[in-house]
Amino acid sequence: MRIPILIVKTVSNNGMDEMTEEKNYELLMLGTGNAMVTNCYNTCFAIQYNANYFLVDAGGGNGILRQMEQANMNIGNLHDMFVTHGHTDHVLGAIWVIRKIASMMENNGYEGNFTIYCHNVVKKMLETFCEMMLTTKLLRYIGERIFITEVRDGEQIEIQNMNMKLFFFDILSTKAKQFGFRGELGNGKVITCLGDESFNIACYAIVMGSDWLLSEAFCLYEDKERFKPYEKHHSTALDAGRLASELMVKNLVLYHTEDKTLDTRKERYTKEAKENFRGNVYVPDDLETIALD
Repeated sequence: MRIPILIVKTVSNNGMDEMTEEKNYELLMLGTGNAMVTNCYNTCFAIQYNANYFLVDAGGGNGILRQMEQANMNIGNLHDMFVTHGHTDHVLGAIWVIRKIASMMENNGYEGNFTIYCHNVVKKMLETFCEMMLTTKLLRYIGERIFITEVRDGEQIEIQNMNMKLFFFDILSTKAKQFGFRGELGNGKVITCLGDESFNIACYAIVMGSDWLLSEAFCLYEDKERFKPYEKHHSTALDAGRLASELMVKNLVLYHTEDKTLDTRKERYTKEAKENFRGNVYVPDDLETIALD
């Protein structure tokens, strides 16, 4: 069981005035599906505090712009983002977010800076994509007002305009290198994102006791022969419920699912997870919000 060394950084407010009006934190699920879904969007979400947003992943394409628009999400209030890993359904949408914000900067429609946090592999990907795909007039904002910032295993940052501390950790993926995070919110709650692979017991001390646990659940256990989650290094709703119980968390959010059972997903996934977990289970649809109380 590993406990990474903390490397603490304080992140500036990106030149934005601090918000004084208090508001509860909310989780905005922009997408809830796995890589190959067509009936919902790929898994990505934002944490909202006051008028500010912290975006985690962006799905696999420019559908992220539509999802943010449908959610009435003010991109001008998005100043920080985290990309968990370099799979297509998580990283490609980030290019569209960068392009959108760079275009807003070019037209004097965006105040402050935009920072993307990621590990070294994703950083190289994003820098390469930007160099190859952005026009010269937009590319000039990379490194000037748009920062692709590497974070390391065990590093902690403070995002002031979100009143939030983030602790990044390597989930020890068996496929592509992937980071999750443990977030300490200003309301005293802890929210932990496990990425989109099965949990590694080596991360137990980091995740244990979280108020909110965000976990993938590729399908129902009863549908494992149909969707074959274990061959893809994923979990079922039953596995996620068992994990949440072992980690003594209070609330479990399931995402990164198949999209063939959307009509019954909320009810059936919740029921299966609750076979082993006594806390609250949330199986959100795309664009659904959850109060992080």
